[in-house]
Amino acid sequence: MKFTEEHEWLLAEGDVVIVGITEHAATQLGDLVFVELPEVGTEVSKDDEVVVIESVKAASDILAPLDGEIVEVNEALVDEPTKVNEDATGAGWMFKMKLADMSELDDLLDEDAYKALID
Repeated sequence: MKFTEEHEWLLAEGDVVIVGITEHAATQLGDLVFVELPEVGTEVSKDDEVVVIESVKAASDILAPLDGEIVEVNEALVDEPTKVNEDATGAGWMFKMKLADMSELDDLLDEDAYKALID
């Protein structure tokens, strides 16, 4: 698993990457009440706004961690946004994307570097 400084996690599964927010981010946001997901087939560039989430505390945008195409979204989050709070790195994943360049994953934080960032 890789991490961004914006508190997203990425998990490579073949040539596709699963993306969500970290447990730390979910805890900081509080209970999610709304999730707006991107359209499948959307081409995104790193740092594009991809997902809109609203919690009891704030609204926030989730950015594309890298360049690529959205190939699947977690539709369950539309009806049950609290899945993110309950299982941020599992059932609470947000979208899957096919990266333009898989080697860009190497530039992201590993778990130890991410833990150092949030400490």
